[in-house]
Amino acid sequence: MDSDQLASRVADAMLSAEGTGPAWGILIEEARAGYCRLSMELRDDMLNGHHIAHGGMVFALADTAFAYVCNGRNQRSVAAQASIIFLGSAEAGETLVAEGQETAMTGRSGVTRVSVKTSGGRAIAEFTGYSRAIGGAVVEI
Repeated sequence: MDSDQLASRVADAMLSAEGTGPAWGILIEEARAGYCRLSMELRDDMLNGHHIAHGGMVFALADTAFAYVCNGRNQRSVAAQASIIFLGSAEAGETLVAEGQETAMTGRSGVTRVSVKTSGGRAIAEFTGYSRAIGGAVVEI
């Protein structure tokens, strides 16, 4: 199994073990070493009082992509810190796409950036996550 296959297997295993991702309809479009692309169609129950995507839902999608990227080496990792900048809004029926890319990894610490856009390419948010490996494997190989 090469590193891209391992990252894909880890992402699939993590999604299937979660309650949140399946409940929100998160789909893995691509997962490979240091990269992940997810999508999620916005529903009415994912909107805030302004009838646009709730910031927590946008953050959750970005955080999920971040998790799959930083765990892709099959080393259990968690967030040490994360931040998000909201750039635009989206409505029910639109699909959000989160693309995560590892930008730095040193020892047990890593940095992953995630862009969230609509499927049409309109910018919704930019997320930066800082990860810390805590030991152990995510999946048995």
